[in-house]
Amino acid sequence: MELLPPPVHADLKAPLRDYWLAREAQHVKDVYAGVRIQKLPEDLRMYEHLLWVSATDTVIELGTNHGGSALWFRDRLATMVSYGRISAPMVITVDLDHTKAHRAIGEPPGVSFVTGSVTDPGLPERVAALVRPDARCLVIEDTLHTYETTRAALDGFARFVPEGGFFVVEDGIVDVPDLRPDKDHLGTGVLPAVDDFLLSPAGQGFRARPDLERYGLTCFPGGFLERHTA
Repeated sequence: MELLPPPVHADLKAPLRDYWLAREAQHVKDVYAGVRIQKLPEDLRMYEHLLWVSATDTVIELGTNHGGSALWFRDRLATMVSYGRISAPMVITVDLDHTKAHRAIGEPPGVSFVTGSVTDPGLPERVAALVRPDARCLVIEDTLHTYETTRAALDGFARFVPEGGFFVVEDGIVDVPDLRPDKDHLGTGVLPAVDDFLLSPAGQGFRARPDLERYGLTCFPGGFLERHTA
């Protein structure tokens, strides 16, 4: 039972923010297949929808951490193969240091590790060498949650997202005071980076999809971006 996350109790007489803070504290302790995953169930459910509707066969995850989400995406893609939705699934996960992930999950089949900094202008080409020309990619930005890293991820990796595909910038809650329990880490620049990207020439091909925050609770406010059709 120690592998289960701590319980959260909804007190309908307490402020809603108390419930949110309890959920926020819980999600960083959650696990998948015994490995830290650190994502709200509501956000994982939304990812399932996005994978299906966009027929994603390749997930590019920027920020590996313990590797739980890389496993989760690999397994979701395998399920889509079983339904005939996609073929040739792949997860590419990127981080500065994969020591924690290799300790937790080793080097599982279906997951490719790329070691490097998202601010390195050569990193996208290294990832591109692993991506099939006809791949339909979902890109996830989950690195340091600063303006610099978020903007570098968007500028460097938006190219991989096909029409009708998605780029998800995680943890925009760092810029929303009411969603953060630790006020010392507010305003690191995730949402300003998204806004500036959408105004850039490369960002003109994307649109924000706040309607995808449809379970009410999300750590990714303002972070769901779709490449629209011409």
